[in-house]
Amino acid sequence: MDSENLHRRLKKISGQVNAIDRMIDEDIPCEQILMQINAVKSALHKVGYIIVEGHLEHCVKQAIDEGDSDNALGDITSIIEYYSRL
Repeated sequence: MDSENLHRRLKKISGQVNAIDRMIDEDIPCEQILMQINAVKSALHKVGYIIVEGHLEHCVKQAIDEGDSDNALGDITSIIEYYSRL
């Protein structure tokens, strides 16, 4: 997993959340605030996707390579179940 990429993305998201907080104090129109909230949601979703992708490429692949397909399938099922709720 590319932790530098994830840290960079999370730092940007943190900045966006802080900007939303300031927008509320500055009485910015609701539509603009909601647009920024949606951008943050999309950015967080992308971070989650990157983490899932890394888990599949490394942990699940390793379990399959080691012949532990039951564990790999369990991991995949858990990830899909949890991630589909987001």
